[in-house]
Amino acid sequence: MKKLIFAAVSILFVFSIVYPGDFNYVGVKKCRMCHKGEKKGKVYEKWLERAHSKAFEAVKENGEEKNPKCLGCHTTAFNKGGYKIDDSIASNFDGVQCESCHGPGSVYKKTKYMKDRELAIKNGLVNITEKTCTRCHDGSEHAGKFNYKEALKKIDHTYRKK
Repeated sequence: MKKLIFAAVSILFVFSIVYPGDFNYVGVKKCRMCHKGEKKGKVYEKWLERAHSKAFEAVKENGEEKNPKCLGCHTTAFNKGGYKIDDSIASNFDGVQCESCHGPGSVYKKTKYMKDRELAIKNGLVNITEKTCTRCHDGSEHAGKFNYKEALKKIDHTYRKK
């Protein structure tokens, strides 16, 4: 019995060291620090020019800025550990920011993770698939028709070192 308890405690200890725990949302200002400017492929600037960055503005124009049905798709991290209605940090998550698609960046935002894609994925980075998009672009009357391949072209912000 003592050996069983020791084994269980040992396993829990190992997982507490290896498993990084929950990943937290940090907001686009943190992403911008490393993904801005010509040398970085103007990733942040491209996002600013596109509809995702302005998604919350459409909600506000319709007086729906506190409607949970809207906030889940028109902001980042709503009720997912990022913020709740009327939180003081809510404005940090306006629009469809990086983490809406790429996952909470509290861990993978660090340079050592960003340089190693597999390590970044193990630490919260999400591999983008059609399902990532169709959580919001669901073909409903509200969301409209959605073509994944065409949408990827519109939002392309791939950056590769030359």
